[in-house]
Amino acid sequence: MKYLLIIHMNPANWEALPAEVREAVMAGHEEFIKELTGTGELLGFAALADPSQTRTARVRDGELTVTDGPYLEAKEWLAGYYAIEAETPERAYELAGKIPDAKYFAIEVRPIMASSGLEM
Repeated sequence: MKYLLIIHMNPANWEALPAEVREAVMAGHEEFIKELTGTGELLGFAALADPSQTRTARVRDGELTVTDGPYLEAKEWLAGYYAIEAETPERAYELAGKIPDAKYFAIEVRPIMASSGLEM
């Protein structure tokens, strides 16, 4: 089954971490990517830019409107994700726990839907 491991981050909490901790978290992603590439469980990944770079597009009454900022007002924001393929939900949870950010922030584990619906 495919899963999205979604990294949620609070920028104020990230900035409050010592520089060496932030550097270790970032370096830990390299090791995590190597591990999942080796096991064949990694489908893809991306880190996302700071929310200040976000624009939101909406079409209402046939008109496109683009506004600054993310759609939701929240203290936490989507920082990045890993798309994986895991044999069991427990394995997906285990891998989520290995993401370096899990020590400081939340990692959401969400099944990815196939075109016909949930792969459950």
